[in-house]
Amino acid sequence: MLLKIHPENPGERQMKIVVECLLDGGVIIYPTDTVYALGCDMTRVKAVEKVARIKGIKVEKANFSLLCSSLSHLSDFTRPINNHFYKIMRRALPGPYTFILNANNNVPRFFQSKKKTVGIRVPDHKVPIEMVEHLGNPIMTTSLHHDDEFLDYLTDPEEIFEKFNHLVDIVIDSGPGGLIPSTVIDCTGDELIILREGLGTTELLY
Repeated sequence: MLLKIHPENPGERQMKIVVECLLDGGVIIYPTDTVYALGCDMTRVKAVEKVARIKGIKVEKANFSLLCSSLSHLSDFTRPINNHFYKIMRRALPGPYTFILNANNNVPRFFQSKKKTVGIRVPDHKVPIEMVEHLGNPIMTTSLHHDDEFLDYLTDPEEIFEKFNHLVDIVIDSGPGGLIPSTVIDCTGDELIILREGLGTTELLY
């Protein structure tokens, strides 16, 4: 299904369709403040495995992140972080950043990296934020890559639908996506480390 959802004013009916799909173990493609992404309910093991198959990787080797609606539930999924890192996250989010944090036992084991870390995303985009708020828990998220050697990401929702409609349950069309992914920051040690420079400016991080 190609489902049009307004990026600034998501409709309740459309949100209900998406959330019911996620609760039923569905896999969706949706917009973020950076690139279009693949996602599912973080608690649905088979859905997470399906996303891994679509990406052509094993679940235990995947670097999936949790997309949250705010930082209010951070302690539900991560170990305590120092005040300095937390202040940086407060400044940067919602925004085009992925913060790598130490995961706690509430994060499903299949979801954590071998280092027991997890990525946290709070995008500055109403559609995924409202999806999570309606669902009641984070969704698993991973960037949707293009298989073209010259293009990293797919940006046209209709092209995305043509390519992936047989693999996913819903493709959300909220207009063209971006070409630059999130900036990835490792906060698991004593010092902040930028693992990937993306759309998010690094000036906010110091």
